[in-house]
Amino acid sequence: MIRHEKWTLAPDREPDAEPITYAMTCAVCGQSSDVSEDFAEPQSWVLEHCGKNPSHHTFREIITRAWRTWRHI
Repeated sequence: MIRHEKWTLAPDREPDAEPITYAMTCAVCGQSSDVSEDFAEPQSWVLEHCGKNPSHHTFREIITRAWRTWRHI
């Protein structure tokens, strides 16, 4: 027997949810900042990295966010 059920997907905002973390990666050389719960740390890494490497202008932001699902009964 097959039955269709309704599910919901949403960011996990429960008190025990994993924290949202941030990192930045240089798209030119592939080096990355450390992962941090505070975006200011990866942002500072970008500014330091491009100061040391003036031709590196492009970066990728990496956000890790916990998600959860639940079934509607």
